[in-house]
Amino acid sequence: QVQLVESGGGLVQAGGSLRLSCAASGRTFSRYNMGWFRQAPGKEREFVATINKSGGSTYYTDSMKARFTISRDNAKNTVYLQMNSLKPEDTAVYYCAAGFGVTMRGMDYWGKGTLVTVSS
Repeated sequence: QVQLVESGGGLVQAGGSLRLSCAASGRTFSRYNMGWFRQAPGKEREFVATINKSGGSTYYTDSMKARFTISRDNAKNTVYLQMNSLKPEDTAVYYCAAGFGVTMRGMDYWGKGTLVTVSS
């Protein structure tokens, strides 16, 4: 069992930056791929980025690749999402997930999310 707790969300102006963190419990963090997903009001949850268990491979939604960076620190059991040049359309609840896949279907454990609000 893996428990995930996101932090770092908040209110930011368009063009600003935020770094989200996701802390994982347990000693098995390095076994899992980690991902970030988001859900905007009235929309379905969507894929943002995934990083493999070693941190050597990353995957992004094309529209976010230039602005977002996923990284992990296995010694700290933490995965990060650095978000730059934020836009109002990035407003969403951002969820951290862990699993053996790289897409939403491949994630087995989910955090409760952290809200990011980007004002225009």
